[in-house]
Amino acid sequence: QVQLVESGGGLVQTGGSLRVSCAVSGGTFSSYAMGWFRQAPGKEREFVAGIDWSGSNTYYADSVKGRFTISRDNAKNTVYLQMNSLKPEDTAVYYCAARVVLTVSSSPYEYHYWGQGTQVTVSS
Repeated sequence: QVQLVESGGGLVQTGGSLRVSCAVSGGTFSSYAMGWFRQAPGKEREFVAGIDWSGSNTYYADSVKGRFTISRDNAKNTVYLQMNSLKPEDTAVYYCAARVVLTVSSSPYEYHYWGQGTQVTVSS
């Protein structure tokens, strides 16, 4: 059974940085595309960033481009999201997701496994 466990969320001031991590177990991590999504209260879950199986290709939502960086370490079965220059509108529960194909999708419906989420709160 594939399990995803996020960590690293928390409270940070506007302009600060956080790194969230997602450890994957029970599957073949190096054959999964990975994505980060977020969901704020009253809003739909939205794509934040994605990375293909090799780490060679990354994709970002326009709202985070230039501020967030997604990366992966296939030896550690872990995907990361480095978040810089955080804004109050980045406040949300952040979820990592695994897609059992090599390429990224921005649709949450195309991911097969999900973590439980980690709260990121940016104070103004």
